[in-house]
Amino acid sequence: MEHRNDERNAGAERLRPWLEAVAEIARVLNRPASLPEVLDLVAQTAANLLGYDFCAVLLPSADGRVLLITGAHGLSSDYVHQVNAERPVALAVDEAVLAPSSRAFLSGTSVQVPDTLADGAFSPWGGVAREQGYRSMVSVPVKASDTCVATLNCYTREPHRFGPDEEELLALLADQAGVAIETARLREREASTIEDLTSANTAMEAQHQLLARGEAVHEQLTQVALRGGGVTGVAASLADLLGTTVVVTEEPSGVELARAERADVPLVAEDAQARSTPVVLGSDTVARIWVPRGATPLPPLDVRALEHAATVSALEVLRARTALEVEWRVSGEIVADLVTGSSLGMLSVAERAARLGMDLTAPHALVVVQGGGRRAPAARVFSVARSHATRPQPPALVGSVGDDVVLLWPAAGDVTALDSAVELHRQVARLDLADEVVLAVSPACATLTDYPVAYRRARGAATLARARGETGAVASYGSLGLHGLLLQLEDAAELRRFAEEVLAPVREHDRARGTVLELTLRTYLAHDLNTAATAAALFVHANTVGLRVRRIEQLLGVSTGEVRTLAELSVALGADEVADALATPQPAAASR
Repeated sequence: MEHRNDERNAGAERLRPWLEAVAEIARVLNRPASLPEVLDLVAQTAANLLGYDFCAVLLPSADGRVLLITGAHGLSSDYVHQVNAERPVALAVDEAVLAPSSRAFLSGTSVQVPDTLADGAFSPWGGVAREQGYRSMVSVPVKASDTCVATLNCYTREPHRFGPDEEELLALLADQAGVAIETARLREREASTIEDLTSANTAMEAQHQLLARGEAVHEQLTQVALRGGGVTGVAASLADLLGTTVVVTEEPSGVELARAERADVPLVAEDAQARSTPVVLGSDTVARIWVPRGATPLPPLDVRALEHAATVSALEVLRARTALEVEWRVSGEIVADLVTGSSLGMLSVAERAARLGMDLTAPHALVVVQGGGRRAPAARVFSVARSHATRPQPPALVGSVGDDVVLLWPAAGDVTALDSAVELHRQVARLDLADEVVLAVSPACATLTDYPVAYRRARGAATLARARGETGAVASYGSLGLHGLLLQLEDAAELRRFAEEVLAPVREHDRARGTVLELTLRTYLAHDLNTAATAAALFVHANTVGLRVRRIEQLLGVSTGEVRTLAELSVALGADEVADALATPQPAAASR
């Protein structure tokens, strides 16, 4: 009886280190230790309890092609790194070349090599064994949920056969390693899930804050619209929200509609250091909101604020335009009645103009814009002219007669009609219509009866300027020279009579014989009596030009070498051109 008690006590003493080791592994598992740390402890426990020189735990790589040393005891870190990087244990399908660790992992049973030098099948890995200094090894499969997930390898410097008891104890440690691996992976999945949930929660909170702030931005800008703050109010609110200077300009004129300075930030619209957001009404860009261009893209909230501001600005522009539509309609009717001399309209024109704040008893000049007779350019020019007409105080009146746009500009204002026309021409150039549009300015009109005459003359000046290809500047009587002087005569019939008296013999000759003597004379005078230049312009020989000029002199009984003759011929030809300009049929008056 006493002998049995001694045996039980001895067995208990032998189990005590194993139980303590297992308990230590369990304690490590219960705290947030990393998987390599736990596997190092398993390898150390196996080596210490069974007296092995080296131990390691090998796990398959992410692609499942090789086994990598993940936990170890007695192996140098350089050796572990070298084996994993250069000579990992391959999980090949050819059983003839499988390493012991590969066979144990794939078969799920322990594989041992009692003497690496004596085992010919181990020769492919003999160099590794000699380098690390071991002569025997055993590889025990590590399972989790009946699936092999790793191997526990133990090595000795001397040849050694691992007995059943050793393999049983190693299997116990392998089970602990399996629990450690499964626990670690579960924690990794939990940590990943927690991280994903945390990121999602953070993103949702950020999105919620963005939506809340965006709603506040929308509310603030909507209140501006409800109060009728106009584009100026939108610019001020946006400057507060962004903490920077904001400028709003009209399109396509580029005229500044509003400016809100903030934090001493200079800003020039259309500058390279400014970025713009279009304000769209229907399919048209009616304005632009400008803010300074930073080194980084605008934050999402600032982008949203700009988008809201553009929407509210479009509504404000629509509100302003709706209010102006009545004024523009009345303005167009007044201008049409004045320049066409409508007897019925002239009775109340002064009264109607007074309602718009304009005193027709004060002098006004006419700015006539010819859009080339094409509907689309004329409509776009009219839109620019309307915006331009709001600049003087009191504002100018604007209307249309056919395809002509006509501005009634105060002569006593700070900006003269000529300066206004030059600025309007610059704005039209922004539409790429500078080559199609001609502007002309009339002298100031002192009475209501002056306007029809002034319009006809200004329209004639524009027509002559177009015929001469002079679209780069604003036409006036002075800029047209002799033609400008003839325009002031205005009597087209008298001008034609004079031209006919002077040029009758040449014209009769052309009609009777089909010649082009009058065209030759016009071209000859236009080229300063240069025979070669005239011939080039008419695509004839210089001798032909000389013969035609002599024939003209014979028919008229004059010499083109005389200054008086040249002056008379120039006036006759110019009178004909001016008469054509004045006699151009006027379209029926209309307002847009």
